[in-house]
Amino acid sequence: MDFELKTLGTAAAAGEKCDALVLLVPAAFKPGKDALSRLVAQARKAGDLEGKPGPVLQAYRAEGIAARRLVLAPCGEGTPAQVRSAVLAAVGALRGSKARRITLCLGDAPGAAVRAAVGAVAEASYVYATTKSSAEGRKLERVVIGVGNAALARTAFAHATAVVQGIELAKEWANRPPNYATPTMLGEAALELARAQGLECEVLGPKEVAKLGMGSFMSVAQGSNEPLRFIVLRYNGAPKSQAPVVLVGKGITFDTGGISIKPSAEMDEMKFDMGGAASVLGAFRAVAQLKPAMNIVGLIPSCENMPDGRAVKPGDVVTSMSGQTIEILNTDAEGRLILCDALTYAERFKPRAVVDIATLTGACVIALGGVRSGMFATDDGLAEALLAAGDAALDPCWRMPLDDEYADGLKSNFADVANVAGRAGGAINAAKFLQRFTARYPWGHLDVAGTAWKSGSAKGSTGRPVGLLVEFLLGQQLEAAPKPARAPARRK
Repeated sequence: MDFELKTLGTAAAAGEKCDALVLLVPAAFKPGKDALSRLVAQARKAGDLEGKPGPVLQAYRAEGIAARRLVLAPCGEGTPAQVRSAVLAAVGALRGSKARRITLCLGDAPGAAVRAAVGAVAEASYVYATTKSSAEGRKLERVVIGVGNAALARTAFAHATAVVQGIELAKEWANRPPNYATPTMLGEAALELARAQGLECEVLGPKEVAKLGMGSFMSVAQGSNEPLRFIVLRYNGAPKSQAPVVLVGKGITFDTGGISIKPSAEMDEMKFDMGGAASVLGAFRAVAQLKPAMNIVGLIPSCENMPDGRAVKPGDVVTSMSGQTIEILNTDAEGRLILCDALTYAERFKPRAVVDIATLTGACVIALGGVRSGMFATDDGLAEALLAAGDAALDPCWRMPLDDEYADGLKSNFADVANVAGRAGGAINAAKFLQRFTARYPWGHLDVAGTAWKSGSAKGSTGRPVGLLVEFLLGQQLEAAPKPARAPARRK
């Protein structure tokens, strides 16, 4: 789908030749004398155009309007969240039509609202088609975003379209069936992304991972016929002397639970267990387009968790890359076992910050549902940056505690640490396990088990938290920028 940014008022919008014209109508909208404004005024007077986002008013071949279809979508005060809701409703209303070219008129909406609108158009029109034999795919082909002044909105528009590209890449790989998204295929996707976008990429196999001493990661992979892959992506937008930000994505391409096998109901959704890895690929896709002046490293440990005769058993003790030994009490707590070795590997980059992203615990879903991702951090500044990025991207998270007492349940009589504690505080216990491997840098952890995908009739990847990650990275770019030297004071 192609997006175009254009300066467009209501008078000009009325003359736009397209399949459908969508006009967002904020509460403060002041109708002019053009045909489109007159329709808004008439609808308001009749009480047919409410102020809150959600309900929309449609017309076909309206007098004075060049577009075949017209959708009037109220958007309240015009906040980014309200704009997003209004656009989702408007584009959703067109889903059953044959509209392929639409114009979305936003008026004088600020940059944040432009970003919200572009993201909502992409979300409402997304269609997965890779493994369907006769799928038409997405119907929308071209979307014109009309604003009061295109020059003022250009930066926000570029940001939004880059994030859309990243989110859709993340959705593509998370939505693929597990036999179409093996660790090997995920590695090939990373290499292809690097070639297309000018990134650096290295994909390590079982021999290289064994040489690194990643015993914890290897233990999860040993029950599968699919060989593991460890993906290292690099974006170099600043001098080598500048410390990078490292993103670590959990890449379990299918999770049966291993010997601690999961119930069969909804086990198919465990293809989404590589949502963290998909979000790292998506973030790199967006970053490559935006070209921030900073260095970024992406690490993706990827494997399947399967229960064959070679699979790791409850009670086994393995040695991580850090040298710490781990008693595996539950093989379904495998995500932390692959992440801990990746977090140790991250030390070699001497990072300014490391953030891991993982569909890690069902306990986080119980705590926060599907609205906010769980966020843990050892550094208050990093936590504040992640919270602010989530709010700005409409991809919110919530800070969770890391009190030392939460680690008490991870004590083991037979190893340095156990991989699980009790049921209470499960998301926090998992974070405390990971924290043991992050002493040498500021660390953040996003548990996206409740936000990375949806179940039921809307089953599919959400692409979260790509928006949060991109917003966070751009903020880190500003912090890393060298401060101008203060001019010496002149002597009188």
